[in-house]
This record gives sequence, structure tokens and C-alpha cells, in this order.
Amino acid sequence: MSLSTSARPAAQKATTSFGALGVPAPLVEVLTTAGITQPTPIQTATLPDSLAGRDVLGRGRTGSGKTYAFLLPLVARLAASSGRRTPKRPRALILAPTRELATQIDEALAPLAAKYRLTSRTVFGGVGQGPQVSAIRSGVDVVVACPGRLEDLMGQGHVDLSAVEITVLDEADHMADLGFLPGVRRILAKTPQRSQRLLFSATLDSGVNQLVKAFLHQPVTHEADSAQSPVSAMSHHVLHVADKDHLPVLTDLVAAPGRTVVFTRTKHRAKKLARQLNSIGVPAVELHGNLSQGARTRSMDAFHSGAAQTLVATDIAARGIHVDDVALVIHADPPVEHKAYLHRSGRTARAGAQGTVITLMTDDQVRDVRDLTRQAGIKPTTTRVTAEHPLLRELVPGERTFAEPSAVSPAAAPAQASAGGNRASGSGNRSGGGRSGGRGRSHRSSAQSGRSASGQSGRSASGQSGRSSSGRTASSSGSGRSAQPATRRSGAADFSARRSSRAR
Repeated sequence: MSLSTSARPAAQKATTSFGALGVPAPLVEVLTTAGITQPTPIQTATLPDSLAGRDVLGRGRTGSGKTYAFLLPLVARLAASSGRRTPKRPRALILAPTRELATQIDEALAPLAAKYRLTSRTVFGGVGQGPQVSAIRSGVDVVVACPGRLEDLMGQGHVDLSAVEITVLDEADHMADLGFLPGVRRILAKTPQRSQRLLFSATLDSGVNQLVKAFLHQPVTHEADSAQSPVSAMSHHVLHVADKDHLPVLTDLVAAPGRTVVFTRTKHRAKKLARQLNSIGVPAVELHGNLSQGARTRSMDAFHSGAAQTLVATDIAARGIHVDDVALVIHADPPVEHKAYLHRSGRTARAGAQGTVITLMTDDQVRDVRDLTRQAGIKPTTTRVTAEHPLLRELVPGERTFAEPSAVSPAAAPAQASAGGNRASGSGNRSGGGRSGGRGRSHRSSAQSGRSASGQSGRSASGQSGRSSSGRTASSSGSGRSAQPATRRSGAADFSARRSSRAR
């Protein structure tokens, strides 16, 4: 199989409608109901080819709308096909690197699939395989899977890919980074050779390129934004801090109104930092690979609902996790390489919204951060600050609020109620390199009423996911960040004086 030699660059601005691109009217109706009326550049570029049944290689940065770019043709072509779902033999397969991404793809898929009474099932590790096996045995149209668990079920004879009509690889470069490509190759080899294949990736590294050459037949390549294309609505700042000021500065920023994602390099660091913020009075939850699936789900639910305004995460959240209205991303620990910086930063400024990205840099990180931003194609504004510096209020406006300090994460309260059903059996049924995931639910047309598609990232409904904002109101700054009630209020200077010695 060959790789096409020419790429078709996507238009910088979409000038057409979904209907004009060939999307069936029932699916356009779903999008319109969700407030999505204008295709993004990657959707405008790829939909005519993918709807026509061609193999497509779509390259676009995080947040460019890749999810709907493959979900719309997948549903449209299954609906038009004469194929029927049969036990153990799905008609379409979507591969994703993490369980969170698999779950969010499945949630975006649900309202589209419901229009044609199509069914779907997530398959990943971290949860028991029984419900997954049962659903596939009954017959599903679409399997949204992480490679490791899917290979497990295939090896046990629970899944047969010989009837797959369409295969999608999402975040292919991330799967390469995680070492999943050998498993992906084995999975693709079990699908029909001339079935349609759609591959979406932010970059075309050597591993991904080899995958394209081996499994895509004369693919049409479209590129909306390269991996090094920063979002114009995103402002980048580097705050040079002394070691003793690192936590006070971070705390002042996250105590401002609105949702913030804070990135750390290690799981231990994410856990420690979340505990520190909660003990100071900033509700925070953690997300990293050491958490059980139940704990990861509770953390994301708390962040979605507003029970926690801060998510402290490792790079597990840098791909595929979509939460509406994240206006601030903080690199508490600068990442090792520039691609991670861009993907982390892509949690904000999604679907045309404004966003701020702040990197905290200590003295011994100056050279690394300079090299990192240069390789990422970013020209940040660098300022040496303390917790009392006025720039903090300019970058992140709004009153700083602190709840009663707590040693417990806002996501921990319901843990005992739900942990039992969400823990893996320990039998070794892991996805990919061990942990990937989501809630592991099956969607059928009779249970679709609460689902809706989202903003152009395609990850989840923009304010429509059924989660409340916990009484948070818009900040008077007009920055798009929202406030959360608090029982105790304190300025950054007071906090720094009272807390810095304890926090260190």
C-alpha cells in the first residue's frame, strides 16, 4: 500500500456548511442542536474524502476538531452500508491511546449514532472485562478501544475484526510515544485489507509514517495545523520564580476564579501538589496513571462539575481530555520536550476561545525553558515575580478565594460508594502499556437521551454534559473565567505571609 506524496493544506477559515460537505441531514441536525454550525478547517478538508470512502491521513493540532472529522463519516457510512451488526463482529473500530479519550470519543459518538440506531461499546483496561465481553457478544456496531485490552479480548476469542468496515486511529503519534504501535499493527492486520482507514495525528513521526505506509491505501493527506502551530488566541508567559516562591505564586494563580489545569512531570508530584493545594484551601483533584479507574473518573467528574476548580495532572491529560472553559494552563513543572508543551497547552483556547498558558521557571530551569519554547515556536513574555507581583492579577484577574482547608480531595468523598464496581480484577487485563481508559460503558440507541455533541474539539458537550457549575458566576473581568463561592477569602500577600513556611 502506498502513501500519497502530496498533502492538501486545509483552508485557514471554513467557508462552507456541514451539509454542503456531504454530511447527512440527520447528523447536521445533531450538530445544530449542540450549537455547532461551522466546520473547522480540518473538518472542511477531510470530510469530502472520508465521506466518499477514501483512506485519509489528517494532521492537526490538539483542539482542531479531529474527533468530529472522523465520527461524522464513520456514522454516515455505517448508516448507508448494507452491513448488520452480528455477535462478536463490530462493523467499525476506533483506537485511542487512553481510556479517558476513549470515553470522550464514545460520548461524542452517542447522539450521532442514536440517529441511526447504531450501538457502541468502549473497551479498555482498568475495569473488569465482563461487561465489555457481554456487550460485544450481543453485537455492537462500533467498538471504541485502547489497544491493550482489545488485544486481550481478541486473544480470548471474544472479538472478531473480520467484519470491520471502517477503522479510525486517533492520536496516532501519542500511541507511538506510549509504545502501542506494535499492538496497533497486529490489530490492523486483523481488519479487512481494503476496508476504509482514517488516521489522525498531530505529527507524522517515523513510527506513524511506517503505519501509514503499511495499512492505508493511497491515503489523501490533509493538514490543518502542524504540531508546532500555536493557537493565536493563546497567550504564553514564563514566570521566573525563586524556589521559595514557587508554591505561593502557583497558589495565587489557581485561587483566581475559573478552571485551571496544572501539569507536573511525575505522578508523585501531582499527588503531592494536589494535597498541598487542598490543605491551603484551593479545591483540587489529581489525574495520573497511579489512580484506579474509579478515582480517575471521580476526579474528572469533580473538575467538570466545579466541585474542584483545579486539576493537577501528569501528561496523561495532555491529550484528549476536553473540559469546557479552561482558561488557564500552568506548567508547574516544564515538560521535557516541546511536543508535550504544545499538547499540554492545548487544554485551553479551544474552539476559538481565549486562553493563557503560564510556565513557572526556577533558576536552574532557565536554559531548558528557553530551548523548550524555541523548539515549540513560542515567544513567551518572561517576568521575574513573587506572589505579590501585580502581573499575577493582570494575567489571571478576579478575587482570590480560599475554602476551608482540607486534607481530602473533593473527588474523594464518594470513593467508597463507587470504587468497588470500578476496580480492575488484577488479572492483568490492562490496556496498551498498562493503563488507558474511561468509564467502560456501552451506548445503545434506547439510552441516548442525555447525550449531546460538543464544541469543535468533539470531546464533550459544551456546557451540555449534565454537569452543574456549582453556583459559579462569571468574573467581572470578562476573561471568561468563573467564580466559585468560598467560606474564607484572602489576598495573595496575606496568604504568602501566613502559608509559605508551612507549604514548603
